[in-house]
Amino acid sequence: MKVEFHTFTLSNGLRVIHKEVPRSASHIALVVNAGSRDELSGEAGVAHFIEHCLFKGTQKRKTFHILNRLERVGGDLNAYTTKEETWISASFLEKDLERAVELVADISFNSTFPQKEIAKEQEVILDEIASVLDNPSDVIFDEFEERLFGTHPLGRTILGTQDSVKNLGKLQIDSFVDRCYCPDQMVFASVGSTPISKIKKLCEKYLSQSVNRVSKLNRLAPGPVPVFDERVEQDTHQVHHLLGGIAVGANHPDRLPLTLLANYLGGPAMNCRLSLNIREKYGMAYHIEAGYSPYQDAGVFSVYFGTDRRHHNRVEALVNKELLLLCNNKLGVRQLHDAKTQLIGQIALSQDSGPAMMTGLAKSFLLYNKVQPLEDFLKSIENITAEDLMRVANQFVKPELLSRLVYLDKE
Repeated sequence: MKVEFHTFTLSNGLRVIHKEVPRSASHIALVVNAGSRDELSGEAGVAHFIEHCLFKGTQKRKTFHILNRLERVGGDLNAYTTKEETWISASFLEKDLERAVELVADISFNSTFPQKEIAKEQEVILDEIASVLDNPSDVIFDEFEERLFGTHPLGRTILGTQDSVKNLGKLQIDSFVDRCYCPDQMVFASVGSTPISKIKKLCEKYLSQSVNRVSKLNRLAPGPVPVFDERVEQDTHQVHHLLGGIAVGANHPDRLPLTLLANYLGGPAMNCRLSLNIREKYGMAYHIEAGYSPYQDAGVFSVYFGTDRRHHNRVEALVNKELLLLCNNKLGVRQLHDAKTQLIGQIALSQDSGPAMMTGLAKSFLLYNKVQPLEDFLKSIENITAEDLMRVANQFVKPELLSRLVYLDKE
């Protein structure tokens, strides 16, 4: 019987997961269990700032050499930050595997964060913040979670503020790296045709030498915040409406029913309930979606739509109607079957993407220290009942339980 994926732990505590698949391209990532929620006072935006500065020089490389190491052979090196993780990833031809592993290890553990590069990158991130502020459909999500989580660290924006970024320097960077970039809170994931024996050799050569310190991660779950309804005038061309609330986190058994419910209501497919019954039927919302975003110990269920001000009240009423239908009526046998089939198909198709496959493996191994085989995971979706969906709808989707943030265009 072929093993679906291999796992092992290096001597310094760093965990490794590898899936062997027959393809010419390979994908790796080093994921650090540290993001914006782990920032202390005076560090707002530092997790994302570090992600940028990882490319700005190591003990043996300057920026030019880092950016050219993979790019010159057609590969790709990238990184991004979330509220709970920092990802450093690479995609490349299989023959360049060692080149990629060595480079990712070098920038992750040997970055020097030169002061002159820090100053330059501050300007880049200030431009990034300004770009987000120019887009109300982006900024509304940040402001909504800031209000939803109150003073809890999950309420912080990943980018930080313009003032906080201006005050970041090497002191804050070094402090965060020392506290959070620790092997016991890291996972290295790999997807490609390389046999596990070679993966082990490369990981032991380049990743086991990293400093063996234990993370000081200290996360507390968010508490309840009163429901709010904030409607503010903005200089926009349409109304942006976001409603939602705190839900269960990634470790809760209701995570899958809530995922299925959100996908059925307003997932990416054009045949979701909100799209069919609001956009297609009435033509009153160009973009409308529902989503469930799980964090480690909490999650966010939300519905977002943008519409013309003259349609706003009608669209809001129609959204509330759809939410109440989920709370008061069980899905029929055919509806439930179709909802499951759609989600299962979407997940299965995503596994055809090497980077998506690698990300799923890394995230699961990081959170749970194990990976559920795809077949078992899909069976878990099949086992969800109509009663499960109605129960989670009444817990997390009832309109009166949801907070609202609305950007009204100026009349």
